[in-house]
Amino acid sequence: MRRRILALACLMLCTLLLPLRAQEQKPQSDTTGGDVSGKEMPGKEMPGMSGSSAAVPSASPDTPNTEVKTPDSTKPEAKEPEAKAPVMQMPMPMNDAGMREMTGGNADGAAHAMRSMEDRQMNMGPHMKMTTLRDLKPGDQEKADEVVAAARRAAEKYTDYKVALADGFKIFLPNLPQKQYHFTNYRYAFEAAISFNPEHPTSLLYEKDGGGYKLIGVMYTAPKNANWNDLDQRIPLSIAQWHAHINMCLPPAERRNEAWGPKAKFGLLGSITTKDECETAGGKFMPQIFGWMVHVYPFEQKTEDIWSVGRQAHMD
Repeated sequence: MRRRILALACLMLCTLLLPLRAQEQKPQSDTTGGDVSGKEMPGKEMPGMSGSSAAVPSASPDTPNTEVKTPDSTKPEAKEPEAKAPVMQMPMPMNDAGMREMTGGNADGAAHAMRSMEDRQMNMGPHMKMTTLRDLKPGDQEKADEVVAAARRAAEKYTDYKVALADGFKIFLPNLPQKQYHFTNYRYAFEAAISFNPEHPTSLLYEKDGGGYKLIGVMYTAPKNANWNDLDQRIPLSIAQWHAHINMCLPPAERRNEAWGPKAKFGLLGSITTKDECETAGGKFMPQIFGWMVHVYPFEQKTEDIWSVGRQAHMD
């Protein structure tokens, strides 16, 4: 009897502490391949926001992958990464603390990463990778439509951003001017590291609207180590393109000014794109920032606007 009581107590304790522990995990080095020359940014990443990873999404935002997968009957594309065994990798929440950790505890580094994500020059450059569109398979459109409907239901209750804040969503870098602000739910970011629930987007997306915020969409995240078949199981790759931020070299303190401008060497706009170049320059190399990410704009009417690649790359 005593053993049963102790076992039950242990189970309850683990249930309570597991989501909190997820926020403390650090992202592991990314070893997943991908099509770096893809159309645009995916997702690696940020309040999944996290730590979607990224896989949250790392607010990242940036992860283990224990989803039950069904065999993919289609032949994998040549450039797609091979399937890997699940790796226990926690998401990086896309919050201020997560970004500071990602950038070595450096507030300037956190600001730089976000500003870089906002810049048009990131589009299709060496600092991002994106999934390419697959051929449409039977059932893909219906599955994608279900995700959009779920995203709309999840978002509608948060048209008032104050309700989102009261419900536990946190604004990622609220004092940094951005085209889109990520309000991240860390529990949902952790959940996304394990399985996909379209009713629980990692982040809500808002635009600045006077003294408040206007809701425009949601962001879903997946682990860094997810392969394209994993992403396709969540949202068909014939409809959505996931993106990830890659090859970032953080500058040493004395060279921070070289992370900005048309001749930048560091950061997600810089000319440095490899670990060797980065270490030679005295920087800290990060193969991927956050996890895989995809934005959905469920209030739009046209399919191309709902899954807008340009908008999710913060180009609009």
